[in-house]
Amino acid sequence: MIQKILVINGPNLNLLGTREKEKYGQSSLEDVKNKCELHSKKIGLELDFKQSNVEGEIVNFIQESRKKHNGIIINAGGYTHTSVAILDALLAVKKPTIELHITNIYKREDFRHKSLISKAADGIICGLGVDGYIMALDGIKKIINNEN
Repeated sequence: MIQKILVINGPNLNLLGTREKEKYGQSSLEDVKNKCELHSKKIGLELDFKQSNVEGEIVNFIQESRKKHNGIIINAGGYTHTSVAILDALLAVKKPTIELHITNIYKREDFRHKSLISKAADGIICGLGVDGYIMALDGIKKIINNEN
């Protein structure tokens, strides 16, 4: 049976490719989605790729994953540092989860050094650019298959 993964992108990630290119690179979110879809097929995963600037919608994506997905990859953007609601949703659904950041949050402003959602994550990838998405797909597959 093919495993289904939910990839969630938080606020402002829809602006990839146009926003702070020195930090986030040239790739658009659509470019990232296309790379993820290609890689997912290659490694035998099915992908749902979502983005929202609205915290409640992200909580809904997570809650809806309970019966539809085997794992979650989440780049919560700015909500990483502020959202107890997203943390609570991740803890409630009890899915293998990888937290993802395009930049290295520990080399940025002090407030970005604290992630509220890390408590729900089985792994964290940060600072590797959009290639981190591909690494997260490989990682979530290993976690789901208990290959660690």
